[in-house]
Amino acid sequence: MNKDKIVAGFIGAGGIARAHAYALGSLRYYYNDAPEAELEAVSSATKESRDSFAEKYGFRKSVTSGEFFSSEIIDTVYILVPNNVHYEHFRAACEMQAVKRIYLEKPVCSTPDEEKGIVQLVNEHRGIRIQVGFQYLLSAPVREALKFWKSGVLGRPLHFDLKYYHGDYLQKGYRGKRANRLTPAPDGGAMADLGSHVISLLIAFLGEDLQITGALQAGRYEDVSAGSDLFSLITIIDRSSRATGIISASRISSGSGDLISLEIYAENGAIRYSTASSDFFEYFLESTGIWNRIMTGSNFKPSSTFPSGHVPPGWLRSMVHAHYVFLTDNETDSFVPDIAHGLAVQRIVRQTADHLKNFRDLYF
Repeated sequence: MNKDKIVAGFIGAGGIARAHAYALGSLRYYYNDAPEAELEAVSSATKESRDSFAEKYGFRKSVTSGEFFSSEIIDTVYILVPNNVHYEHFRAACEMQAVKRIYLEKPVCSTPDEEKGIVQLVNEHRGIRIQVGFQYLLSAPVREALKFWKSGVLGRPLHFDLKYYHGDYLQKGYRGKRANRLTPAPDGGAMADLGSHVISLLIAFLGEDLQITGALQAGRYEDVSAGSDLFSLITIIDRSSRATGIISASRISSGSGDLISLEIYAENGAIRYSTASSDFFEYFLESTGIWNRIMTGSNFKPSSTFPSGHVPPGWLRSMVHAHYVFLTDNETDSFVPDIAHGLAVQRIVRQTADHLKNFRDLYF
């Protein structure tokens, strides 16, 4: 077990950074072997935001990016900045003197050249542990559903349907506050920001031999670039099994809340999961003709009694577990989204942007 103290630094001081600060601060409540974390520094583009963040969440100091990347003691870096500067900050973090771990929020980068650059950086800095922010893979029902799927009971996949929907961008005021996420794909848009999570899930279940075959998009507003998909749908083939299916992502689906849904249909049955019912996943067997509901609760390992094993496994709980896995490498049941996984997701996101452009050229 790794009980060494970590010295953490955050690049970014927005909403997702607050979630990470919560997760780091909560580890000790859940895990007896959680490492002690020293919150050394936070940096962001705006001095006011980083100063406020450091004071509110207990970081020792607020610094510029130059001061941050010249640190000789920060060994754990969280990259929590806008998508279009992920690669720039990842590259700088890899060169830091003491860095041992980098937690990189998704998507990992924005361009094909940046993808190549990440591969080169990873090869040059093999001693650095890298984890990408696909925390839904660490949720209890997804972990258990993936374990069941990998057992092979359901047989070869035939077709699938995955989605990530919410409706906040229907509101002009919300779009105004989130303008930095409305940049053209693959840097921004629904498929990069939301769909990447379900692309990640599909890769975890079926593998990386996926090929996008087409795409379409919908939703038009004067204050949103036509290149930024508000709703998009891609068709995909798994070349290994020849299963085909759909992934869709939406920021304009009224009444959907924050909905993730996964359905995979196979030769011997089917499996499904939805955040609308986040306590369980379900599977169907052709041999019995019955849908089976598997309650998971907060089923994490090592087991925790805080608050209890049967409470609903909310998003923040999986975020806490993602930090535990990142900092200790002590848990073997989870699919851990490493940089190779992040790049596999990015390839699909990038191809989506090309297909969406073809669609717009034909129909818009």
